[in-house]
Amino acid sequence: MFAVQSVDVGLDSAFLWQVLSNDGNVMLVPRQIRLGSLDSFCLEPTGDSPPEAVVVLCHGYGAPGSDMVGVVQDWASLLGEQASRYQFLCPLAPLSLAELGMPGGRAWWSLNMARMMEAVQAQRFEELHAETPPGLDAARTQLGELIQTALERMADKTGQKIDDIPLAIGGFSQGAMLTMDTALQGPCRAPNLLFQFSGTVICQPQWNVQMSRLSHTRVYQSHGTVDPILPFASAERLRDMLISAEVDLKFHQFYGPHTIDGDSIQTTATMLKELTR
Repeated sequence: MFAVQSVDVGLDSAFLWQVLSNDGNVMLVPRQIRLGSLDSFCLEPTGDSPPEAVVVLCHGYGAPGSDMVGVVQDWASLLGEQASRYQFLCPLAPLSLAELGMPGGRAWWSLNMARMMEAVQAQRFEELHAETPPGLDAARTQLGELIQTALERMADKTGQKIDDIPLAIGGFSQGAMLTMDTALQGPCRAPNLLFQFSGTVICQPQWNVQMSRLSHTRVYQSHGTVDPILPFASAERLRDMLISAEVDLKFHQFYGPHTIDGDSIQTTATMLKELTR
């Protein structure tokens, strides 16, 4: 079983981890970089051979910027030597939540938690699904610039064409919503893989219009059936939208709360392996 881990990594800290494989060792070196207007944890191998694929994973509301590093660790353990073929990026959301009593917590856009929970309890999902949250447009632009910059830098190093570089993006909770929105409406190209961990529908009218952008994207969506934060019914709405648009979707439901389960880690690691074959 591979569980989501939170790794407390200061922005000025340097650390290494070693991923053991049957044939040898892969060393990934996390470091902080800035791409566009966003800081990000960058995890890529040491050595002479540069990675050939970009993977971007966005944390959820209230999490520290390092939150998704634990997921990358699990992926790297499963990928073994193949982990050296990827540049993993875990961007830090631009908004600090320290003033709201969450030191280290960050957000992609501000949430009215009381309003959201009231709507969830009353099962008034339509207004949440249809609205464009204030701050989403700016977050989408920032994430799109990060992705485009990462692709351009990799193209310069490897000689690949930008459109030929394998690209996977995804996120958890608010990070899932942002990556779906960026895949559909962002300034960068659509990804080859899109991971949606415990996300939901926002901007439904706009998303429906743009679903054709995912015609060449494989989507993985997972959601707990007893999620108290973003109810399973909202996940079903997103699932049905994707199915109606004939998107290549793998949907995984599990008995659990607002989290990423072990099956999701293992399945997405397999999808990443297939991305660079």
